[in-house]
Amino acid sequence: MILRWLFIFILALTTCSNVVAQDEKQMVRLAKLVIDSAQLESYNTLLKEEIEASVKKEPGVLTLYAVAEKNKPTHITILEIYASDEAYQKHIQTPHFLKYKNGTKDMVKSLELIETTPLVPSMKIK
Repeated sequence: MILRWLFIFILALTTCSNVVAQDEKQMVRLAKLVIDSAQLESYNTLLKEEIEASVKKEPGVLTLYAVAEKNKPTHITILEIYASDEAYQKHIQTPHFLKYKNGTKDMVKSLELIETTPLVPSMKIK
């Protein structure tokens, strides 16, 4: 009986350490953009298309969540969570990302990429 509980305990520790290791490999950042107001509708269309394709087609894209500031709709922040840096590198070479990047290059007035460290890395978005 003790061996059985010891086995279960070791299995639980191994599983937890694998989850933590996976979380530590994640690439998490914020993309802060300012969009040309005359092209905001077109930008939002391309952004929506790119996010939906990325999340649906790429297992390494864990989250792409875009928000616009309520009083400044041209100020957009995107929370990006990738399984790893490798997943991000694959993502930026996909046809849907390249379509977004090339299609919006003249719409984006500024872009700031902010690398982050998750404070609660095991927290999952529901």
